[in-house]
Amino acid sequence: VDFLRGLFSSALGLGSSEKVLDELSLEGVARYINSGKCKNIICMVGAGISTSAGIPDFRSPETGLYANLQKYNLPYPEAIFQIDYFKKHPEPFFALARELYPGQFKPTICHYFIKMLKDKGVLRRCYTQNIDTLERVAGLEGDDLIEAHGTFYTSHCVKFLCKKEYNLDWMKEKIFSDEIPKCEKCSSLVKPDIVFFGENLPTRFFTSMKMDFPRCDLLIVMGTSLQVQPFASLPLQLERFICFCLQADPMLGLLGFGGGMDFDSDKAYRDVAQISTCDDGCLALADLLGWKAELEELVKKEHTRIDSEDKQEGPGGSKGAAAKGASASAEPKSKAEE
Repeated sequence: VDFLRGLFSSALGLGSSEKVLDELSLEGVARYINSGKCKNIICMVGAGISTSAGIPDFRSPETGLYANLQKYNLPYPEAIFQIDYFKKHPEPFFALARELYPGQFKPTICHYFIKMLKDKGVLRRCYTQNIDTLERVAGLEGDDLIEAHGTFYTSHCVKFLCKKEYNLDWMKEKIFSDEIPKCEKCSSLVKPDIVFFGENLPTRFFTSMKMDFPRCDLLIVMGTSLQVQPFASLPLQLERFICFCLQADPMLGLLGFGGGMDFDSDKAYRDVAQISTCDDGCLALADLLGWKAELEELVKKEHTRIDSEDKQEGPGGSKGAAAKGASASAEPKSKAEE
């Protein structure tokens, strides 16, 4: 009921039109954050924040993941994340997981900007569509995150009456030994805890949403076009937010960008679009906040630490940064989307 009320209120223009920002610009957002009135920021992020780390997004025509799956002989690209197909043919998924597994990716400027929001005491939560767990590598902890489409961080047996849990190191060992992971208890398949097509989103997504969004005073959207439900509907409940867009397209708001945003109509009062890459947008906002030097130093220090840990472990090691993250930003759908 609350969701439908928010949907109709947004669609019909029945919600509050209080103007919080003194200017609908990046500068206005920075002044709002620095004013001390902005204490509960929620970040919503998608595959676009990880592309500069070398992880492909899903839908780009030539470079996206779905455009480069021919070698797996799938009936259709999305089948690699379809739960029924996976149970019958798990080989393509685990071959892809081996190709994109951690050890070769480091968090981006975006990931560390979110970590800075936490360090500054203004991050309420980060809602991510990604399964690469780079948010964790950057320093966010479990309570800071809602991994809406699941994670490689843990895995479970797919058998309903078993559901034995396995950790990241166990799954990585199986994948890199070219084994199809099988449960040690019942011999059924073991699947990473990512949300495949045909599966429900984690319960924590819905329970946290009800607690977080009524308290949110600024929503930052980065690296997602908000086309995938139910994730895309979250902004409908809010009065104000800024959106960072990976696509450098000033017509974005007119061409179906999700979330009920209004960037440039006569009635616009809350939404701000930064037309740039996600990393450039975060650097620009950090600069206006007076945080840029601190952010750049954090990125440099953390990347040096990750490189050092990886060298100590050597090829195939699993205790460094790779052990904290897993690969490929994911965009599978839940049952609610079908």
